[in-house]
Amino acid sequence: MAVKISVIGAGNVGATLAQRLAEEDLGDVVLLDVVEGVPQGKALDIQQSAAIVGFRGSITGTNSYRHTAGSDVVVITAGASRQPGMSRDDLLKGNARIINEVVANVVRFSPEAIIVMVTNPVDAMTYLALKLSRFPRHRVLGLSGVLDSARLASLIAAELKVPVAAVSALVLGEHGQNMVVLPRLSTVRGKPLTDILPPEAVDGLVARTVSGGLEIVRLLKAGSAFYAPSAAAARMVAAIIGDKQEVLPCAAYLDGEYGLRDTVIGVPVRLGGKGIEQIVELELAPGEQKALTASANAAGKLIEAIKPD
Repeated sequence: MAVKISVIGAGNVGATLAQRLAEEDLGDVVLLDVVEGVPQGKALDIQQSAAIVGFRGSITGTNSYRHTAGSDVVVITAGASRQPGMSRDDLLKGNARIINEVVANVVRFSPEAIIVMVTNPVDAMTYLALKLSRFPRHRVLGLSGVLDSARLASLIAAELKVPVAAVSALVLGEHGQNMVVLPRLSTVRGKPLTDILPPEAVDGLVARTVSGGLEIVRLLKAGSAFYAPSAAAARMVAAIIGDKQEVLPCAAYLDGEYGLRDTVIGVPVRLGGKGIEQIVELELAPGEQKALTASANAAGKLIEAIKPD
């Protein structure tokens, strides 16, 4: 039986993600949106590229959750995107209402699925999806550090004029202004970034990473990033579908790890066929641990605002 991946939300992130999943031949893809014609048209367009690109799976556009039934993985991108002047926090209440409806349908039609949350603010939305679905915590995770670390890696590569493949970057914590960038654990050809660049240059890269999404919003003037976010989500789905046991920083529910409980923030996790196979606990310096705790507290304020009864 073919692997089935459903993408909820056919906006820029969702549609681009559906294209990436189809082209990587990860399975049959269902693209769902509430707007009639949009997911059908985008799915048809992607499907007609199969003969050119060479993928074998099917892609279906729909307005009905019936077509998502039995999904192995459900990626939720539905919700409002940031506009200039908006923070991720501004999206909280409206997107929480959307996630309530989406998760109810995921539970109804795909009770064994792994949920990958992309909708912002992603830490709070991942927490909400976990509590609403009542799925075990290893089956609900969110996009955070994969994207943030990729942004940092790209900036480092540009600064040092090296291939991005030579860079390993790590960002933990809340996916937002309180993210925890770890220059000490970010390397270029195995050498720590802090041994290569002076502190002021490192600080500049950190600041630009933290504002990476906002920088794109300001440049676009309407809408937000979707190429890198969709690539990051596809990387996570590939690790799950392929049972790769790959360690990636993702938004995960913590129950004592890093000294934190009943919260969701970005931490390294080992992703495989069951979803989160392990939460990897790094040895953090005291200042790094303090920053991670503060980041969790910031995410916790959003979580408290939308906690289900």
